[in-house]
Amino acid sequence: MANAERAGWSIGRRSLLTGTAAGVAVTAAATSWATSALGASGAGQPPAPQPAAGRRFEGKVALVTGATSGIGRAAAVAFAREGARVGFCGRREELGRQVERDIRAAGGEATYVKADVRVPAEVEAFVAAVVATYGALHVALNNAGIQVVKPLHEMTVEEWDDTAHTNTRGVFLAIKHEVPPMRAAGGGVIVVTGSANEFASRPGLGAYAASKGGVTGLVRTAALDYGADNIRVVALSPGTTDTPMLDSRRPANITDDQWAAGKAQYGADNVDALRRMARPEEMAAAALALASPDMTFLTGTSVVVDGGMLAGL
Repeated sequence: MANAERAGWSIGRRSLLTGTAAGVAVTAAATSWATSALGASGAGQPPAPQPAAGRRFEGKVALVTGATSGIGRAAAVAFAREGARVGFCGRREELGRQVERDIRAAGGEATYVKADVRVPAEVEAFVAAVVATYGALHVALNNAGIQVVKPLHEMTVEEWDDTAHTNTRGVFLAIKHEVPPMRAAGGGVIVVTGSANEFASRPGLGAYAASKGGVTGLVRTAALDYGADNIRVVALSPGTTDTPMLDSRRPANITDDQWAAGKAQYGADNVDALRRMARPEEMAAAALALASPDMTFLTGTSVVVDGGMLAGL
């Protein structure tokens, strides 16, 4: 039995198996365990990933969807740090403006455009705005996504449609409008944030797993459609990553230390190789690697970056 179960968490070993978000419930019995676990887990954490040396995207224009927080935000920052001019979108305008200010304060170039990937006209306008602002498009990271955790019989049609429209149709819309300016630029790279849920799932993630499976099909087909145009298309498939999407499922009755300890313990119990969750910056680094000139023959596939979680199934 996992330590979390013994301590009173109402989760099992694989209940947060994959993806960037999950539902967690904590009972009062977890309190004493969580406080002690925090001290034990903190000492073993590796240092934060360091920025890559060099500026692989100097002179390039990069576009990122869903970049107001989490993996998307980390990727927008990383692309700008490596020389790209970055156009990014998200629904939360205050957060988007803050990310824009942060990038510019660090010496990078970025423009935030408020856009919702569920709305076709907004996706088209967003891509057009990036191209109009910076003159071209070379790299895209289609990252926007949501997750609803419910058994299928409890999920509403609206929740199913919202997941599909955000995670799958939003990717289709982005690719549809990204391809023409990439063709005009002589080629480019489209990276899509998939999920380890493309390959394994868990209870309550029917809509999410289906949407990410759809992303797999889009990536493979787009790679075939546009390879002759020198456009690569690849999916980055993260395992569990410690993002605000995960934090949105934090129970209201626990402290910051208890929540941090619970997440650390979950990573130790469920990510069998590296024994921790990923950081958003690690997924951003993977996205940049996939989009970089170092990967010129990689297309039409999903690259799992999960700390060895699926290897332990």
